[in-house]
Amino acid sequence: MWLKLALFAGLVGMAGCAQQPANLQEIWLTPEPLQVPYRNELAIARLTEILQRAELTEEQSAQLFYDRGVMYDSVGLRSLARLDFMRAVRLKPDMAEVYNVLGIHYTLSGNFEQAYEAFDSTLELAPTYDFAFLNRGIAFYYAGRFNLAQPDFQQFYQLKPTDPYRVLWRYIGFAETAEQAALATLRLHLQALDGNDWATNLVRFYAGEITEQALLQSILVELSGPQQLAERLCEAYFYLAKWHQAKGNLPQAMVYYHKVLATNVYEFVEHRYARLEMAKMRGEPLINED
Repeated sequence: MWLKLALFAGLVGMAGCAQQPANLQEIWLTPEPLQVPYRNELAIARLTEILQRAELTEEQSAQLFYDRGVMYDSVGLRSLARLDFMRAVRLKPDMAEVYNVLGIHYTLSGNFEQAYEAFDSTLELAPTYDFAFLNRGIAFYYAGRFNLAQPDFQQFYQLKPTDPYRVLWRYIGFAETAEQAALATLRLHLQALDGNDWATNLVRFYAGEITEQALLQSILVELSGPQQLAERLCEAYFYLAKWHQAKGNLPQAMVYYHKVLATNVYEFVEHRYARLEMAKMRGEPLINED
């Protein structure tokens, strides 16, 4: 199957493609939900057995609760994940990574004040934990506090300026208050990115260097398997949705957010926030989970 896809990817890049490859491209770009990996299910079962039967220190139990929470998160069992994260932090209050994931869960639930506190705790315990800057910036962003989100997005970008996703999130955060300046900066940052990195195409699209169709075609180039296809679809459709949403093309944005969710790539930031974006577009209140 993947040999056929590789041959097809070459076809769609050729000029004057016939109608058949175009139809094939639409099929390949329709997300097929990823199945829960067997190893994840097995890991959850093993961690549960250890937690129930082994004699553990509080520190060991905290780590195992955190590990199981990560596994639950990876298969979309968010409530179970949050319970384990809460257990972990009660047993070991200095686990920076637990506060970070709890902050994400609070953001998704609309509990923004708790989210800020959680990310602040992460950075107090681990000042170099760079993803806490991204996640706190996202929390400020969805709360509409763009003046507070922007320094976090800037800091996250500066820690690794060759990362296309950091360039994108900086743009997204700054475009809310100064779109043209943010676009100019994005085009400047694009020059430092690796042209062979597929994710650079996302930045190229935002910079106006490639079309939406070209971005979608690039998803199919040099794929390693269905996992990578689902991941690329998750990312591409999220950032396309954000772009259309900013342009006022709300129906198309909603279609793309639905496609993000259809990938089942639960642990990706793009999948996490697609449903929140849809709720905002519909004018629905966020659910607060105390």
